[in-house]
Amino acid sequence: MEGTILGSYCIWYYTFEGNIMIMTDLFRIPYVLLKPIYERTTFHRSVIEELNDKRLKEAYSECRAITRHHAKTFYMATRFLPNHKQRGIFAIYSLCRYIDDLVDEAEDLLEKRELTKDDIRLKLESWKKKLRDTYDGKDHDNDILIAFSDVLRRYHIPIEMPFELMEGVCMDLFKNRFETFEELYDYSFKVASIVGLMTSQVFGYQSKEALGYAVDLGIAMQLTNILRDVGEDLQRNRIYLPQEDLARFNVSEEELFNYQRTENVMDLLDFQIQRTRRYYRRSDEGIGLLSSDSRLPVYLARQNYGRILNKIEKNNYDVFNKRAYLNATEKLSILPKAYYQMKKTRS
Repeated sequence: MEGTILGSYCIWYYTFEGNIMIMTDLFRIPYVLLKPIYERTTFHRSVIEELNDKRLKEAYSECRAITRHHAKTFYMATRFLPNHKQRGIFAIYSLCRYIDDLVDEAEDLLEKRELTKDDIRLKLESWKKKLRDTYDGKDHDNDILIAFSDVLRRYHIPIEMPFELMEGVCMDLFKNRFETFEELYDYSFKVASIVGLMTSQVFGYQSKEALGYAVDLGIAMQLTNILRDVGEDLQRNRIYLPQEDLARFNVSEEELFNYQRTENVMDLLDFQIQRTRRYYRRSDEGIGLLSSDSRLPVYLARQNYGRILNKIEKNNYDVFNKRAYLNATEKLSILPKAYYQMKKTRS
């Protein structure tokens, strides 16, 4: 039985209901040892292999690889979704990632003066045309668009959503400061909450109220990204922390660029963390509104992302030299608690 295979932690979840002690012991084993075993199980392989279309298999395999490489926390959570929903999430994430990479690449070329702003606009318009063609049902040889086209046959994702995402990531080309939190909220909505709204169509929901909470979760996750990446962003002359907040806590840009952890800087970061936690708490109300087979993955992603804030605090607010993150074993360690919480929600 696959449930006895050490690496098949997902099978423990589905087969041995309530066996929290077994799962807790299992998650003490480093994930690096479990991963090769898990990826040989039919549970893992069936996500792609159950498809009959060879070209579609290749497309979804590429999307899964992109998600696994670039979104480790998100990828781990998706493994608890039904197969067709996993594929949908892989395709949507890969599309969003491609758009983000397209703009990042353009930004690098713009800085090197190998590309003009007009060139960038032409590249983006070309990609928009490919998206329109995809929505019109035209064939492509691009793996991401092949998979996304298949997703559109099953789920309703308005074309305005990926277009709004493009508008958001393009802000990075021309904007490296945010005067107010309202400005930052607008940016975060376009680059993160839109992704939440797109994936909500795959997750499924009982009430449209869930979409408002998906927006809150997207904002919380993007604010977490910003806090985690303060040091990296400074190297690119980017400060996402609102200027009005710097002024409120009497923090200068010079202090940030010099990586000074003064009392004012730490108070500023703590203020951002508490604001972010409020968005997480608000988003929690929406998990119970999702389809029952999607609640656990979303809960896992939310909890693990939220724990990055704890890491920042544990690092004594050193967002300049220490990148706050959870390793794979830490991410899996909350599964027993998450499973128990989802059982309470269902009852």
